Amino acid sequence: MVVVEARKLSLPQTPSVSSLLFDPSSLSLALMHSDSSLSLYPSLSPLSLASLPPPQTTVPSPSSSAAFLRLHGPNPNSNPRVLFVAAAPLRGGAAVLLRFWILLGNTQSFAKSRVVCNQTGLEFDDHKSGVVFRVRHGASVKLVGSINVFVMYSVSNSKIWVFSARMVDDDDNSVTVKLMKCAVIDCCVPVFAISISFGFLILGEENGVRVFPLRPLVKGRVKRENRKLNNGLSYGKLGGQRLNLPNGVSQKIHGSEVLYDDSVNSKVVENSSNGYLEEKSEKHCDSVKLKSVKLRQDSRASACFVELKKEEVESCKPTKVPLQSTKAVSIQALSPNKFLIVDSAGELQLLCLSNPVLASEIPCHVKLLTASMKVEKLAVLPDISTRTQTVWISDGCNTVHMLAVPGMDTSAGDSDRKDSEEKLSAISVIQAIFASEKIQDVIPLATNAILILGQGSLFAYTIS
Repeated sequence: MVVVEARKLSLPQTPSVSSLLFDPSSLSLALMHSDSSLSLYPSLSPLSLASLPPPQTTVPSPSSSAAFLRLHGPNPNSNPRVLFVAAAPLRGGAAVLLRFWILLGNTQSFAKSRVVCNQTGLEFDDHKSGVVFRVRHGASVKLVGSINVFVMYSVSNSKIWVFSARMVDDDDNSVTVKLMKCAVIDCCVPVFAISISFGFLILGEENGVRVFPLRPLVKGRVKRENRKLNNGLSYGKLGGQRLNLPNGVSQKIHGSEVLYDDSVNSKVVENSSNGYLEEKSEKHCDSVKLKSVKLRQDSRASACFVELKKEEVESCKPTKVPLQSTKAVSIQALSPNKFLIVDSAGELQLLCLSNPVLASEIPCHVKLLTASMKVEKLAVLPDISTRTQTVWISDGCNTVHMLAVPGMDTSAGDSDRKDSEEKLSAISVIQAIFASEKIQDVIPLATNAILILGQGSLFAYTIS
């Protein structure tokens, strides 16, 4: 017997809420309002509330974009921290102001974070309580966060900046964060969606997606001391010379140049979640100056482009004609090697990656899934502990479908992969939710719970 628990939460009428951000690790919720201000709620349990309380933290207008990211340190005994970052135009759009809030461990409340940054173009301003990034803001910017890493995409500058962040110390109540600009990608085509998950940066473009291993972007170029590698190789003392490595982390191993990311066992550096660097650089890590990686979006040495599948229509001739070009407008991680993509035609597609990751030769393929509707909204909470993943899709009107996506072994042989793809084609709807208001956004709270933003209310559902 299926039990559905539902809760309606009233929202303030002015200003209205336009979108949601949710961090499942801390249950923190951020509401973006129509006036571009933000409301921040730590440790929120929507199913236990009748209405939203006043926000614990407010971010004044204008805020152009925001993101949560989790900070994991090298000490396995230290608690992960949750960082909230918001971007805003500064000086009439001549610069970007990045403001940071850190979730305190003892009070479970957000506090303004003090940021340490010593790179050109980045400066912490005490009066503005944020980091001034001396690049043009332009029409809009987009922030996307993950573990220890976030990116900022500027449409006007046609650039993507990759940043890493970490706590200066392990104290649960520390508010000081070290910010590093790791890479800049010059964009030659528009980007419609961005995902950072499981060691990959994936860009949604016209007719396909572009996949970057994340570690080469995050690691940058630094000085290193002499050390033994995991397979017994060793670097010599470089005596102050910089390692001139393409994109920061490539090394010839037995004659082959390999790029590494944190989804595979790295032979060059000790591994950690999404690019936290554990190797020692000189005597103290903080004293090392990181040199940002610079590359082009279409660099074949750094990324691979995967074409989307397209529907075909029958023409008057005996051949099938593909429909017009489509754009990848939403990308959500399903597991370490699988990503769901929504294209501009409302179709649902599955991107499968295989290890090892060798720059532009990433073994991958895309499968066009049979969806129950034209998809406008996609919500996934990755759960690597289960073979079957829960996926939520919405038509952007009043309907949400709960899907069960079976597991697929990306390392399997051709025959096994064909069997898996046949199962994927038979994805079925296991539950349907009909909202009383037009749906603006959907956010997964858990594998069996979802938060729906209507026109003036929040709806929380749990299915068990």
